[in-house]
Formats: sequence, C-alpha cells, structure tokens
Amino acid sequence: MIATILLSIGIVFLAELGDKSQLMALTFALRYRWWVVIGGIATATAGVHLISVAVGYFLGAALPTRAISLVAALTFLAVGLWTLREHLGASDDDDEPRPPRATAAPFLVVLSAFLLAELGDRTMFATAALATDNSWFGVWLGSTIGMVAADALAIAVGIAVGKHLPERLIGICSGLLFLYFGSATLLGAAAPSLSVLAGAGLAAVVPALVAAVFLTRRSRVKPKVDGPVADLDRVRG
Repeated sequence: MIATILLSIGIVFLAELGDKSQLMALTFALRYRWWVVIGGIATATAGVHLISVAVGYFLGAALPTRAISLVAALTFLAVGLWTLREHLGASDDDDEPRPPRATAAPFLVVLSAFLLAELGDRTMFATAALATDNSWFGVWLGSTIGMVAADALAIAVGIAVGKHLPERLIGICSGLLFLYFGSATLLGAAAPSLSVLAGAGLAAVVPALVAAVFLTRRSRVKPKVDGPVADLDRVRG
C-alpha cells in the first residue's frame, strides 16, 4: 500500500509540473485566499481521481471529453472576461482604495474550474491505468496528494508574487490567463491534431485582442476635470 501511494504521488507530481493546473492554481492564488484555493483543488482532485480509479479505466473511452472541454473552455472565457471587466472598466479611480467586494463563492469557482479541467485530462487516465495493477485506494490517495502538492507550489509562487504587485495588475493578469486557458482548451477540443506550439500561439491571440479592445475603450473615455481649471473653462465659455 505504501509503495503504491508513493508511486502515485511521484508520477502525478512530476506529470503536473508545468501543466495547466499549476498555472490555474497560481492564477486563483492571485485572487483568492490560499486556503480557499487549496480546499477547492483538493476537493475537486479527490472527486475526479475517485472516479478515475473506480470506473475510469472501463469508461474512459466513453467519457464525453470533447463536451467537457467545451464547457471548461466557456467557463474559463467567462471568468476571464468578467475579471477584466472588473479591473478594466470604463471608469475607475486607481488612486482611491476600494472597499473589498464579496466574490461569488470563491470555493465553488475553484472547485468547478478544476473539476472541468481535470475530467478527461491525462492525469485521470494515468490514475485509472495505475489502479488496474495496484490498490485503488493507494492510487487514489497518492494521486490526490501528488496533485495538491504540485499545485501548492504554484500557490506559494502566487502568494509571493502577489505581495509585490498592485491588486489591479493582478486582476488584469488573472483575467488574461483565464482567457488563455479558455482559448487553449477550446482549440484542443476543436482541433486535437493541432501541434502544441501552434495551439499555444493561437490561444495567445484571444487575450491579446480582448486586452486591446478594453484598452481602446478606456482611451476613448474622456476623463472628468474638476476644480479651478474646470471653473476657469466654464467662465471663458
């Protein structure tokens, strides 16, 4: 049992290094408290890996992976646009601190995002394959620990980076990253034969275009001028 747990931890941990789940964990850590992100990731991972070790090996080919990917892509795109709209609105006062606004159930946001991202992912099928020759409980426990440990590294990086960056910049970067995740997931579902390099390049076009649109709209908004200068202009008029 111990050997199975250690094997599963090692395989999943190494497989997740540099994977999209780490980037997602880093992005969420820039917006939400670290224990909320860890809790959402652990819950989603435990659920997905329980499915994979129990029935994933037999039903893996029947899982609607393309439909799941499409839903995940739309979710990421929606979250990205929502985040950018918050931080690149038509008018805001950057110098005045804003009172903290309640977010819509951060735990559920993290949980649903990771559930959609990991269903049908290669890690799910890897744990299913491990469970065919090893204890299912050991594989489930080890793979969950390995995933959470890999994402915890990304969360630590997000916390360290977040301390040195303004909140508005963090929000903009988070929104752009979610747009990238959504575009990459959508391309993967629509064009699975596309190379990794080409997919990454095409996925980067969407956040670049959306950022350009938001910035163009902001530049067209004429700032309000108050005070003596405005009064002098009215007298002259």
